Amino acid sequence: MTSSGPAAPYALARFRDGDDVALGVVAGDRIRRVSADELGAPNLNAFLAAGSWDTVAALAAKADGWTPLADVTLTAPVQPRQVLQTGANYRQHVIELVAAGLTNNTDRTPEEARAFAATMMDDRAANGEPYFFIGLPAAVVGDDVPLELPAYSEVHDWELELAVVIGREAFRVSREEAMDHVAGYTIVNDITTRDLVFRKDMKEIGTDWYSSKNAPGFLPTGPFLVPAAFVDAADAHVLLELNGQPMQDASTDDLLFDIPALISGASQISPLLPGDLLLTGSPAGNGQHWKRFLRDGDVMTGTIANLGTQVVRCVGAS
Repeated sequence: MTSSGPAAPYALARFRDGDDVALGVVAGDRIRRVSADELGAPNLNAFLAAGSWDTVAALAAKADGWTPLADVTLTAPVQPRQVLQTGANYRQHVIELVAAGLTNNTDRTPEEARAFAATMMDDRAANGEPYFFIGLPAAVVGDDVPLELPAYSEVHDWELELAVVIGREAFRVSREEAMDHVAGYTIVNDITTRDLVFRKDMKEIGTDWYSSKNAPGFLPTGPFLVPAAFVDAADAHVLLELNGQPMQDASTDDLLFDIPALISGASQISPLLPGDLLLTGSPAGNGQHWKRFLRDGDVMTGTIANLGTQVVRCVGAS
């Protein structure tokens, strides 16, 4: 349950209404149910495809129909048909990972290894391409759903990320055109089972993102969908706390490939559809770094500037 809204003047959210889920506009610590007629579209994705945030601004200015946020149960604010995830996209995080490997396997000092890794990353940013893989929309849930930790592993990890929500369909768009296809942003915690990332039966196959990232509830999302105009996505503070202890603390200004590059790159292969999620990568400070993974009873609190706060409670497998 969320008691306060994002810092933005207004946003959209979805909340539970009995067995159904309703769409609402959020302003401050209040939420107001929005009908299809008021939205001017039959559903959220149709609105994101063609709607105007001015419609939502007008609804946020209405005097009637409001309910305290504390009185409703929010769920995931989006219904994506596709989820694209970005790997190795925070410069400092990747430098530290590469440098650690170089220090372990060469005669370089830590300082030399970091300098070498920094040169590699700068070359990749200038001449390389983003690394994408695909998640299952079925794993997208709100923070109203506890994160059940599957019993088949003891190394489930967190990865807090800024997520782009696509507006108009984007297909083979340029970097200059890319931001015209962004409806807004939300928070996603991209949960990963570390010992399933690489295949053990045939290492040549490489990574197994299906097994390591797509268990039920492994993409806690929301609680709000905030219009792009209210988010400085190029320099947004990303903070994840585990039981009150800061673990990830960074800014999106450290992205190797910025959001226009990600949208343009992903759209070259397949159309990005209205309502789709494009995750931008996770900064340093995962459980793998701390050698501390998720346990029954843990509480993860994720905050990204102007997007509100997501609270995910972990439970052991039943």
